Amino acid sequence: MSNTAYSFARTELKYLLSRTQYEAFCAGAAPYFAADAYGKTTICNLYYDTEDFELIRRSVEKPPYKEKLRLRSYGVPQENDTVFLEIKKKYNGTVYKRRISLALQNADAVLQGEAPSGGQIGREIQWFLHMHALAPRVFLAYERTAFFGKQNPSLRLTFDEALRYRTDCLSLRQGDRGMPVLPGSDAVLLELKLPQSCPLWLSKLLCDCCIFPASFSKYGTVYQRYLLPQRSRAAVLPTAVPLQNSNLQGGDSKCLHPSYPQS
Repeated sequence: MSNTAYSFARTELKYLLSRTQYEAFCAGAAPYFAADAYGKTTICNLYYDTEDFELIRRSVEKPPYKEKLRLRSYGVPQENDTVFLEIKKKYNGTVYKRRISLALQNADAVLQGEAPSGGQIGREIQWFLHMHALAPRVFLAYERTAFFGKQNPSLRLTFDEALRYRTDCLSLRQGDRGMPVLPGSDAVLLELKLPQSCPLWLSKLLCDCCIFPASFSKYGTVYQRYLLPQRSRAAVLPTAVPLQNSNLQGGDSKCLHPSYPQS
C-alpha cells in the first residue's frame, strides 16, 4: 500500500474561551489570519489504548514525555477516503506528530498487523502497535475552524466547538454522533500552533481579552470525567450473573444509542 508520511514539531497552547472572549478575540485576530483550505469541518478521531488505558493514564499524570495513537478523518469517511494514522508525542512542552495518510480500508489492515509503507514513520507506527496491545477505546468528534497567519503561514490557530464522544460503535464509519464532553457549556477551545515564539501582537491580544492558557486534553477529559468513574464503580460491583436467555445477549447491530443526537 502507498502512504504519504508527515512529521512536524511545534508548540501548542490551549485556551478555553467563553463566547464573549471568542467574539472579542476573533475581531482582534481577523487582520492577521486567513481561513485555511479545510475552513470549517468535522474532525473525527478514534483513540487507541490498552485495556487498562495505560497511555491516557500516563498522559494525565503530566510526565515530561507522553504519547498517544489515533486515527483521524475530516468528516465521516468512506472506504477509499483518506484518513491519518498518527502518533502524537509531547516532550517538555513541544508536540511532535508522526503520521501517515492512507485509505480507511488500508488503515484497518495496518491496525490489524499489516506492515505500513511510509518509510521511517510507518516503521515507528508499526513498532508502537507491536509494543502495546491496543484497541479502539474512545471516539471523539468536534467542529473545527482553522486559520493560518497571513504573514507567517506556519502560525496556525483552530477553534473547536461541540466536543462529543462515545465509547461504543468505535469506528469512523459509524457517523460523528456522541455525548457532549462539556455538557451545558458553550465554551470554545482555542489552540495556537506555534513553530517558534508567540508574536507580541498575539500575546497582547490574548491579554487584552483576558484569555489565559488552560491545561485541557480532549481524550484526557473524557477519561477523567466519564471513563475513570465508570471503572471505579465497576471495580466494586459484584460479578454479574450470566443471562440465561440467549435472545437477551448481545447489542443492537445498528450501533445506535438512543441518547446520542442523530446527525
